[in-house]
Amino acid sequence: MPDQSRNIHQGRDNRPRPGRVTSIAVVGVIAAITLTGCAGSEAPERTFDVGPYVHKGHVVDCGAFKAQADAQAVLRANALDPNGLDRDGDGIACPNLPKPTDKKPVRRDFMTDVDGAPIIEPIKPSAT
Repeated sequence: MPDQSRNIHQGRDNRPRPGRVTSIAVVGVIAAITLTGCAGSEAPERTFDVGPYVHKGHVVDCGAFKAQADAQAVLRANALDPNGLDRDGDGIACPNLPKPTDKKPVRRDFMTDVDGAPIIEPIKPSAT
Protein backbone atom coordinates (compact mmCIF):
# COMPACT_ATOMS: atom_id res chain seq x y z
CA MET A 1 0.00 0.00 0.00
CA PRO A 2 1.51 3.34 -1.00
CA ASP A 3 2.17 5.99 1.64
CA GLN A 4 -0.68 8.50 1.22
CA SER A 5 0.34 10.87 3.99
CA ARG A 6 2.43 12.92 1.57
CA ASN A 7 -0.28 13.23 -1.04
CA ILE A 8 -3.25 14.01 1.18
CA HIS A 9 -3.36 17.73 0.30
CA GLN A 10 -2.37 17.47 -3.34
CA GLY A 11 -4.73 17.41 -6.27
CA ARG A 12 -4.49 15.25 -9.35
CA ASP A 13 -2.01 17.60 -10.94
CA ASN A 14 0.25 17.55 -7.80
CA ARG A 15 -0.50 21.17 -6.90
CA PRO A 16 -1.17 21.83 -3.23
CA ARG A 17 -4.84 22.33 -2.45
CA PRO A 18 -6.11 24.50 0.35
CA GLY A 19 -6.43 22.27 3.35
CA ARG A 20 -6.27 22.32 7.08
CA VAL A 21 -2.95 24.14 7.30
CA THR A 22 -4.27 27.07 5.29
CA SER A 23 -7.52 27.17 7.28
CA ILE A 24 -5.66 27.21 10.58
CA ALA A 25 -3.45 30.02 9.34
CA VAL A 26 -6.47 32.08 8.30
CA VAL A 27 -8.15 31.54 11.66
CA GLY A 28 -4.93 32.59 13.42
CA VAL A 29 -4.68 35.79 11.37
CA ILE A 30 -8.34 36.64 12.04
CA ALA A 31 -7.87 36.02 15.76
CA ALA A 32 -4.77 38.24 15.85
CA ILE A 33 -6.59 41.07 14.07
CA THR A 34 -9.58 40.75 16.39
CA LEU A 35 -7.43 40.76 19.54
CA THR A 36 -5.42 43.71 18.31
CA GLY A 37 -8.59 45.65 17.55
CA CYS A 38 -9.98 44.92 21.02
CA ALA A 39 -6.78 45.79 22.86
CA GLY A 40 -7.09 48.97 24.84
CA SER A 41 -10.87 48.89 24.91
CA GLU A 42 -10.90 48.20 28.65
CA ALA A 43 -11.94 51.07 30.86
CA PRO A 44 -8.90 52.90 32.19
CA GLU A 45 -8.16 52.22 35.84
CA ARG A 46 -9.67 54.97 37.93
CA THR A 47 -7.30 56.72 40.31
CA PHE A 48 -8.04 59.17 43.08
CA ASP A 49 -5.46 61.40 44.77
CA VAL A 50 -5.84 60.86 48.52
CA GLY A 51 -2.97 63.23 49.39
CA PRO A 52 -5.10 66.21 50.35
CA TYR A 53 -7.19 64.11 52.73
CA VAL A 54 -4.77 61.97 54.75
CA HIS A 55 -2.56 62.84 57.72
CA LYS A 56 -4.17 66.26 58.08
CA GLY A 57 -6.75 65.51 60.77
CA HIS A 58 -10.43 66.14 60.10
CA VAL A 59 -10.59 68.03 56.78
CA VAL A 60 -13.63 66.56 54.97
CA ASP A 61 -16.76 64.51 55.47
CA CYS A 62 -18.78 62.28 53.14
CA GLY A 63 -20.36 65.26 51.37
CA ALA A 64 -16.99 66.24 49.92
CA PHE A 65 -16.78 63.15 47.69
CA LYS A 66 -18.50 62.52 44.35
CA ALA A 67 -18.25 58.73 44.59
CA GLN A 68 -18.12 56.12 47.34
CA ALA A 69 -14.92 54.66 45.89
CA ASP A 70 -13.14 57.99 46.44
CA ALA A 71 -14.13 58.08 50.11
CA GLN A 72 -13.11 54.42 50.46
CA ALA A 73 -9.68 55.25 48.99
CA VAL A 74 -9.19 57.90 51.67
CA LEU A 75 -10.26 55.46 54.40
CA ARG A 76 -7.94 52.80 52.97
CA ALA A 77 -5.03 55.28 53.00
CA ASN A 78 -5.66 56.21 56.65
CA ALA A 79 -7.61 53.59 58.61
CA LEU A 80 -7.57 55.83 61.71
CA ASP A 81 -10.35 57.73 59.87
CA PRO A 82 -9.95 61.22 61.32
CA ASN A 83 -12.51 62.40 58.76
CA GLY A 84 -15.25 60.16 60.18
CA LEU A 85 -16.01 58.49 56.85
CA ASP A 86 -16.76 55.13 58.51
CA ARG A 87 -19.15 56.12 61.29
CA ASP A 88 -20.40 52.60 62.03
CA GLY A 89 -16.94 50.99 62.00
CA ASP A 90 -17.75 48.33 59.38
CA GLY A 91 -14.80 49.31 57.16
CA ILE A 92 -16.98 50.83 54.42
CA ALA A 93 -16.69 54.60 53.94
CA CYS A 94 -19.78 56.64 53.07
CA PRO A 95 -21.95 53.74 51.84
CA ASN A 96 -24.71 56.06 50.56
CA LEU A 97 -22.56 57.85 47.98
CA PRO A 98 -23.11 57.08 44.27
CA LYS A 99 -21.09 54.74 42.04
CA PRO A 100 -18.37 53.82 41.37
CA THR A 101 -18.15 51.94 44.63
CA ASP A 102 -15.50 50.00 46.51
CA LYS A 103 -17.23 47.80 49.06
CA LYS A 104 -14.13 45.86 50.11
CA PRO A 105 -13.94 46.65 53.85
CA VAL A 106 -10.91 48.26 55.41
CA ARG A 107 -9.73 46.29 58.41
CA ARG A 108 -10.08 48.41 61.52
CA ASP A 109 -9.20 46.85 64.85
CA PHE A 110 -9.87 50.03 66.76
CA MET A 111 -12.33 52.86 67.07
CA THR A 112 -11.45 56.56 66.95
CA ASP A 113 -12.72 59.51 68.93
CA VAL A 114 -14.01 62.70 67.33
CA ASP A 115 -10.48 63.97 66.65
CA GLY A 116 -9.39 60.72 65.02
CA ALA A 117 -7.26 59.48 67.89
CA PRO A 118 -7.52 55.72 68.41
CA ILE A 119 -9.50 54.57 71.42
CA ILE A 120 -7.51 51.75 72.95
CA GLU A 121 -10.23 50.44 75.25
CA PRO A 122 -13.85 50.68 74.16
CA ILE A 123 -16.07 52.82 76.30
CA LYS A 124 -18.55 50.60 78.09
CA PRO A 125 -22.04 52.00 78.66
CA SER A 126 -22.90 52.50 82.30
CA ALA A 127 -25.47 50.13 83.77
CA THR A 128 -28.43 52.12 85.07
